[in-house]
Amino acid sequence: MKRVVITGLGALTPIGNTLSEYLLGLQKGISGANLITQFDASLFKTQFACEVKDFNPEAHIDRREARRLDRFTQFAMVTADEAIKDSGLDLEAINKQRVGVIWASGIGGLATLEKEIEEHITGNGTPRHNPFLIPKMISDIAAGQISIQYGFMGINYATVSACASSSHALMNAFDYIRMGRADIIVSGGSEATITKTAVGGFNSMKALSERNDDFATASRPFDKDRDGFVLGEGSGALVLEEYEHAKKRGARIYAEVVGAAATADAYHITAPHPDGIGVINVMNLALQDAGLQPTDLDYINVHGTSTPLGDVAELKAIRQVFGEHAYSLNISSTKSMTGHLLGAAGAIEAIASILAIQHNFAPPTINHFTDDPDIDPKLNLTFNSAQQRNVNAAMSNTFGFGGHNASIIFRKI
Repeated sequence: MKRVVITGLGALTPIGNTLSEYLLGLQKGISGANLITQFDASLFKTQFACEVKDFNPEAHIDRREARRLDRFTQFAMVTADEAIKDSGLDLEAINKQRVGVIWASGIGGLATLEKEIEEHITGNGTPRHNPFLIPKMISDIAAGQISIQYGFMGINYATVSACASSSHALMNAFDYIRMGRADIIVSGGSEATITKTAVGGFNSMKALSERNDDFATASRPFDKDRDGFVLGEGSGALVLEEYEHAKKRGARIYAEVVGAAATADAYHITAPHPDGIGVINVMNLALQDAGLQPTDLDYINVHGTSTPLGDVAELKAIRQVFGEHAYSLNISSTKSMTGHLLGAAGAIEAIASILAIQHNFAPPTINHFTDDPDIDPKLNLTFNSAQQRNVNAAMSNTFGFGGHNASIIFRKI
């Protein structure tokens, strides 16, 4: 099997609109939460989210073209461009038939669909729709647009598995390259669902925090008083490349992808398995795939959404998989800063894990005020401030509605 490395990164997040800004936000423990600006949320139970700030698509994309893209695809195009430039790829020299795109979005163009339905209802009833409605809305269009932009003619598709979507995209890209079916794959995920439909829908499930009076600290993974997740948006892009291919062109390598796995809870559409069987299995399988022992891990970027059931279940699973070594790990939820980017969460959290390896630090779990008696106090959950430590290997966990579990392991090279 061939080795796979990361040679390019791009990030557009609620705590930074570029990779360098995102790194700084992680190091400083910045909260990306604020009142919603994209629609009037005054009648909703939740009136805040983690929005991308000061985003002007026309600064990156031709104005006419930008109008034909949903916000989630605009995000994808911007981060893919940053990652490709960061990789130093010579687009004229590479074999584009050996370059693919595997991109994720949990929901796709929800804002486009919502807008079209509203305009139809408030119109005169004549069924007139934007000819770009369908291509703006479908989840796979971001992968298609990236391949068209750069002429990448290799494998091209989208993964959709709720909040595990972009982790599955990265895992698929890893597998295709190590099996020799591609030299390079641009992978990641984007999401832009801070809309009336999404906020109302998640509110009806009682999934979102309703801490409107203290929104900056509302995302509180592992805190006793956590009351739900904070919706986020943004995108993360990674260039995965076959090691010898990268080495031959003298590429800068961030980290090596050494293992990945996916499992299902087969239990409930939204709740985690009470015994954490699927999560235990996915971490064990990822370690096995990587050829690593639990003691080889230094940092875990957990799913940690700030929900009452999920946070406890994941930590219990970690304790079972890692045994006493669990107490030597740094564990953190960067969703405390970025909010929950749904289908893009795995991508930006994989990037956070890679940056932890590159810069030897554990990003913090911010907004911790009160210990939860159901959580083992000996676990180092990296509360409130980043911690410096040598990070040789890091795991990123993401879990999605429907019982989808994914774990990916990165290692210093």
